[in-house]
Amino acid sequence: MKKIKSTLLSLFIGTGMITGVFAQDWPNLKQFQKDNEKVGMPKEGENRVVFMGNSITIGWLNSRPEFFEGKPYINRGISGQTTPQMLLRFRQDVIALKPKVVVILAGTNDIAGNTGPATLEMIADNIKSMAELANANGIKVIISSTLPAFDYPWKPGMEPGKKIVSLNQMLKEYSETNGHIYLDYHSAMTDERNGLPKKYAEDGVHPTIEGYQVMEPMVEQAIQKALSN
Repeated sequence: MKKIKSTLLSLFIGTGMITGVFAQDWPNLKQFQKDNEKVGMPKEGENRVVFMGNSITIGWLNSRPEFFEGKPYINRGISGQTTPQMLLRFRQDVIALKPKVVVILAGTNDIAGNTGPATLEMIADNIKSMAELANANGIKVIISSTLPAFDYPWKPGMEPGKKIVSLNQMLKEYSETNGHIYLDYHSAMTDERNGLPKKYAEDGVHPTIEGYQVMEPMVEQAIQKALSN
């Protein structure tokens, strides 16, 4: 048995499998490490807000930088990420920055299967875990609905529309039961297919400037509500 284990270990080392597995930064913790150091701790009286999410969140900053300018808003979106990846970096990219509010927008990449199959319950549980971590650290939680999507350009045929509706119902019920704010982008942006119309997302997933302009007053209202609670 020892000889077999030794042989297998040699095989893994020889093929670089061990290096590949253990050197991989799966949640992409390095993405914002230096930026987090530069940001530092909030100033006295600062109502810091962290936006946690995927390409929809970071795309917001890239498409509408003026929305974030001059505000204590920190964008921590990483393209392609799923909720387990966000959960793993939640302490570093949210809690350690000591915001008063976190805005979580996630779930669509899980449904697309970006990091493997995931049930709606698994997705909801990861978002719940992020919310619970935030709550335990005195951070007010805004759980955003997953945005509508009729299909995924990079993974066609997943039929996400109804799945997203079901996931959002789970998130809404959880938010209401636990005193979090549920931010319903879905109802404001969906079309008759449970998708995003072209004016809000050219590819059906990532918001256009017009799409973000729908979202902005909604999130501002949710943030003010969170800060006043």
